[in-house]
Amino acid sequence: MTGRTSARLRRLRRAELPHDAVELARFLIGCHLVRDSGEGRASGRIVETEAYLVGDAAAHAFRGETPRNRSLFLERGHAYVYFIYGCWFAVNVSAERSGVGAGVLLRALVPRDGIELMAARRGTQVLHDLARGPGRLASALAIDRSLDGVDLCAAGPLWLASDGIPSPAIGVTTRIGLTKEAHRPLRFFSRASGDLRYVSGPRAALA
Repeated sequence: MTGRTSARLRRLRRAELPHDAVELARFLIGCHLVRDSGEGRASGRIVETEAYLVGDAAAHAFRGETPRNRSLFLERGHAYVYFIYGCWFAVNVSAERSGVGAGVLLRALVPRDGIELMAARRGTQVLHDLARGPGRLASALAIDRSLDGVDLCAAGPLWLASDGIPSPAIGVTTRIGLTKEAHRPLRFFSRASGDLRYVSGPRAALA
């Protein structure tokens, strides 16, 4: 495997991000998440997201702001990073105006830059498994709580980008891995040719 580059990446401006969590979850499909560190750059194209809304019982913001979830209440375009199930980290993008708790979980990437670095972090050479699922995504990009609250629209160690290529066709399903409000159609994924193998969860759910 080799790290690859194609179209040049441009950092997204906050003004480009929709205010609504559902619209942001759709908008982010086809965008890129970039992680710069002392080890080098690792990045990937976002192909799966889930929206968590105001008043959503499955959302970490449901019971109000706490020290743990404070980043979800930042203005849209900030990272909310949390540790889950005692196993891995996951990263969300805050999705509303300051003081309103909502976010978009980044569930899967198609690796772009730093593929060898991502493989070393993940301990696998299987390309479509490097960042398929929120825990794998965070591991491949070395995302942990030190990045909680990072402005994803500013220069820094973690940022959102566009390669200028039009957004792919988007599929919609109910959310997965939840015990509350799992019936809501708030999971989005790329239907572009070749992307489905990078999307997490059961294949049958993507039909």
